[in-house]
Amino acid sequence: MAESKRNFIIISKHRRWQRLWQFFFTGWGLVMVAALVAGALFTKQLLWSPISAINMRDVISNQFKMSGASFTGVDANGGPFKINAATGHQKYDNPDVIYLDTVSGFTTKSKDGKPVKITFSAANGEFNRAKKTIKLIKHVRIKTDQEQEIQTEELVIRI
Repeated sequence: MAESKRNFIIISKHRRWQRLWQFFFTGWGLVMVAALVAGALFTKQLLWSPISAINMRDVISNQFKMSGASFTGVDANGGPFKINAATGHQKYDNPDVIYLDTVSGFTTKSKDGKPVKITFSAANGEFNRAKKTIKLIKHVRIKTDQEQEIQTEELVIRI
């Protein structure tokens, strides 16, 4: 199969540029690798890069952080519950507890065989998934659908 003369001319022109680019990038590539190795040897750090400037304590403490958190489920008696929070986070050493800010939500309890919807709100809260409790802290407001209202500084709801 014979190549046309026109294709041969175009390829030969591009080969010159291709060789020039290969020389330029290969040379700079070697220089960059040498600079990284030399920097690691002179500073005696394995991570000689901008990554070494990251504060790992902040990363670990904010590892399990969420915004607009919402949890729904059914309690032990079969009543639905829902928890909303502006932000929520977990601590690395205690993954069962979710710490919440600006908490609101509802749960349903049974009174005299009839379901009663209880809405709640608080400044802070702790949702313990293992113990199945919601601990509301600071400026707690509880309101039932029967127009009963409670205000307190701390309250624990079993779900």
